[in-house]
Amino acid sequence: MQADVVLTVAESKRLIAKGISKHPAVLRALREGIICVAKGSTNAYVVEELTGQRIDKTQYMSGRTLPAKVALGGRLSGSIPDLILRKGVPDNAVDSKGIITEMGARDVYLKGANALNYERRQAALLIGHPTGGTIGATIGCIIARRITLIIPVGLEKSVPADLRALSFAIRDAGERAAGAATLWPLETGEVFTEIEALKTLIPGLSVMPLAAGGIGGAEGSVRLLLDGAEGMVAEAVRVVASCQGEPPFIT
Repeated sequence: MQADVVLTVAESKRLIAKGISKHPAVLRALREGIICVAKGSTNAYVVEELTGQRIDKTQYMSGRTLPAKVALGGRLSGSIPDLILRKGVPDNAVDSKGIITEMGARDVYLKGANALNYERRQAALLIGHPTGGTIGATIGCIIARRITLIIPVGLEKSVPADLRALSFAIRDAGERAAGAATLWPLETGEVFTEIEALKTLIPGLSVMPLAAGGIGGAEGSVRLLLDGAEGMVAEAVRVVASCQGEPPFIT
């Protein structure tokens, strides 16, 4: 049986977060280890799903992309501390940069992305900080300590290019405007989109991107093709319906 569903950007973030909450490595770390959720718009939804508590998601931000002529920056901040869970219990005494030296192979670090090439399984971050921001302070430990890095990222951030080649193009460029961002490909880590979320929540389901975009609030949306046994597809439609109606991240 087949069905197709449409998710707005906010609905996709909610679906990804629901999937993350059932990821085997996350479930293990909730029982036995440490989970660190670095700040970001998608990860704000992850915080809500892991804690069962609603937060002001606009206050769980680091970098952000905004319309050039819409003044929203003052309404966004990183005032809410990074979520650190030790065996499922929040630890407010340490942040994402401080906890990393305590983490190991059975722990999970969650960091979002700004660019995605799904076919190549590539994700990348825009970097504005001169020393690499959060990822610059943590990636060495993530690799050296074999920490599980999961990258929650929506298909709306798809870029039709080799992200590694793009990062080299920026590096090799001549003079650039002040404040121009660089691109950091995450060479390690598990890309986790709406597709992985549905496959995690409904094992055996086939999910493929079918189309994208729309109007009336569906700008940036993704249309997914669901394929599988009738019960699996019906359950997937139900899960998507539970995310539909999610309000925009900010208005």
